[in-house]
Amino acid sequence: MRALVSVSDKTGLVPFVQGLVAAGFEIVSTGGTKRVLDEAGVPTIGIEEVTGFPEILDGRVKTLHPKVHAGLLARRNREDDMATLAEKHITPIDLVCVNLYPFKETIEDQTKDLADAIENIDIGGPSMIRAAAKNYQDVTVVVDNADYDRVLAAIKEDGHTSLALRADLMAKAFRHTAAYDAVIANYLTKRLATTEAQSLTLTFDKEATLRYGENSHQKATLYRDAVPTTNFSLLQAKQLHGKQLSYNNIKDADAAMRTIREFSEPTVVAMKHMNPCGIGTGETLETAWDRAYKADSVSIFGGVIALNRPVDLATAEKMHQIFLEIIIAPSFDDDALAVLEKKKNVRLLQVDFDAPEEPEPELVSVMGGLLVQDEDVLPEKTIDWTVATEVQPTKEQLAAMMFAWRAVKHVKSNAIVVANGERTLGVGAGQPNRIDSLKIAVKHAGEDVKGAVMASDAFFPFDDCVKFAAEHGIKAIVQPGGSIRDQESIDAANAAGIAMAFTGVRHFRH
Repeated sequence: MRALVSVSDKTGLVPFVQGLVAAGFEIVSTGGTKRVLDEAGVPTIGIEEVTGFPEILDGRVKTLHPKVHAGLLARRNREDDMATLAEKHITPIDLVCVNLYPFKETIEDQTKDLADAIENIDIGGPSMIRAAAKNYQDVTVVVDNADYDRVLAAIKEDGHTSLALRADLMAKAFRHTAAYDAVIANYLTKRLATTEAQSLTLTFDKEATLRYGENSHQKATLYRDAVPTTNFSLLQAKQLHGKQLSYNNIKDADAAMRTIREFSEPTVVAMKHMNPCGIGTGETLETAWDRAYKADSVSIFGGVIALNRPVDLATAEKMHQIFLEIIIAPSFDDDALAVLEKKKNVRLLQVDFDAPEEPEPELVSVMGGLLVQDEDVLPEKTIDWTVATEVQPTKEQLAAMMFAWRAVKHVKSNAIVVANGERTLGVGAGQPNRIDSLKIAVKHAGEDVKGAVMASDAFFPFDDCVKFAAEHGIKAIVQPGGSIRDQESIDAANAAGIAMAFTGVRHFRH
């Protein structure tokens, strides 16, 4: 029996190959892999002894040869295939152990350039893997050192690998080369392509098998971007305490992080079922917490909390008083961490808030396909707004309107946020019509609605929202504008003495 071994990642290599030799395999190897095996005293045959041709072009060509690929692809149950091997003096190769040039690691290294990336595109490795995988009926292909033990165990027990094992390894091999090529394709598309991609290649690495999905009868798995672009990500977070995140935890935590990054001043976001139930800001984190809690002291129970400052003891002691699923922050003071860790199940996540962010496409699955869009990260300033009414908003109202505008873009449409300059007062989310969302927000705001501001994620198709807002004492409104009936809303605002600004931008979040 013959095995061909050529790996970039040499973790576990020597004991694996020693096990193959003990099982009766002769080992063909290349370059650095052969040197490692030789130094370990493992007998090997150089690839040039098989091909009769030396490695050339700085190692770019060494295994691309008929004596390699015929040895891999020959069907053992075909007399003509085996006769051809005999005629050409080609020895069959029964096992291939290959992993590929470190392309992903190269492009993640900021000291490397495009030429380095190109040089780390493996050619011979994928060719051998694909050939061996195609002929899985007769050939074992190993691309992951995590499989070394089970391959050796099967050979030790039966003298060979089973068809079922070879089939499993074959499928894994094609996933491996597909993922490898996808990383290359995405990198080169971003760097060099001048035309729009007509096919979308994606690759993600498995992070964890989750207990279940959105509901207990649904299976779920978490995958990580193969080439992360930022450390400000749930997948890059350091979990300091608590049990494994669930599917719903992950979605809520991601939504909380998307929301908290809107605010630069000390801010606390309370997220529940993908909607912010409370957002508070203040001069201190404790004050911001008090305001977020006051925004909806009922819904915050069991919520996900994101804070954009290190958690101090005073804030931790207040959060500790209620049940929370997750707390996300840039760091936790030691005494604050000691308090929060008293609750066994609360998940504490530390995230790098200083990490630079590069907007990434958002992917949404639909039956039979995938929607792709840019992130909604448009920078906005009040100076870019147009005041449509006779009444001009005050400086304080403009600040409150911007606070509400940043919040409303993270509320499910149709979305209404009633707020002041310190916190959300009421949130109306996901209703089939906008007036019902407003009614919910006003109800939550209670008496605090008087003198408040209101933000709407999209324009008003009728003047009913403005009139309802006026009846309850709202004094300023920010909305995109753009309805063919805008004038009706403007007239209603003017009649009620309400200042209304148009942003020219909507923030639907379906």
